[in-house]
Amino acid sequence: MDEGYANLPTSHLLGSVPAALTPEERKPSPVAEVGTSRLQQFPPALGGTGGVGGGGGGGYQPPGTPADGDVETQTNWKGYFNVASYAPYFNVDTDVVVDRLISSVYPMDGFFRKIDANPDMYGPLWITTTLIFMLAAFGNFATYLMQRKTDLNIWSFDVGYFNWAASVMYGYAAAVPAIFFFLFQYFGSRPSLVRFWCMWGYSLFIFIPASVLLLIPVEFLRWVIIILVGGASSWFISLNLKECTEGADMMVLIASAAVLQFTLALFIKVFFFA
Repeated sequence: MDEGYANLPTSHLLGSVPAALTPEERKPSPVAEVGTSRLQQFPPALGGTGGVGGGGGGGYQPPGTPADGDVETQTNWKGYFNVASYAPYFNVDTDVVVDRLISSVYPMDGFFRKIDANPDMYGPLWITTTLIFMLAAFGNFATYLMQRKTDLNIWSFDVGYFNWAASVMYGYAAAVPAIFFFLFQYFGSRPSLVRFWCMWGYSLFIFIPASVLLLIPVEFLRWVIIILVGGASSWFISLNLKECTEGADMMVLIASAAVLQFTLALFIKVFFFA
């Protein structure tokens, strides 16, 4: 009997003790190594060691990432033309928008530092849209107040003000920041297009209360108001552009942006509140 049991295969026993593995069998397979390495690298890095401001490559980066050089690495240009890429920039709290509105009126409040980590497009969009309707409506009303002193029969509501206001304001808020973004890049600076859009959009907020004050039917006071408002808005643009140029000598571009902002103020006065 003992010899019979001794001749039985060992696999018929309890099977709780695994067979010993050779050193070659203990090595993981190439498939397992690839899968493990891929899991360790998820999510994939967007750039090099420098993050947003680093020199490594990467695609379109979402908001909220720290900016070492005020620049978002953009090797994939599709990110600029993808609507979904801008959706996170509209996810902003009301308190944040109100704080940025206040900072846009008070240029010394460090506005660019506030939007550095989390720029938004919600505020600039509604600021520009509100300004368009206010310029068209109050521009017509200001014309009525001025002409009623002479002959009210020659006054009529000019619907064309809406077309002009929409074309100029939307075009200015979108095109001017983009132009200066490429100019700053050409001359060696590393700006952020979204931050430029955000900054220029909030710079238009001061023209909203100014359009109410321009209803005063006194031409001298209207010029005083628009000069003060245009100067404040230009100063706001200048201070924030200096802060984002990282000490580079860009005074010619900064002065050009300030002059262009003041020119916009003069256009508002001459065209809508003449």
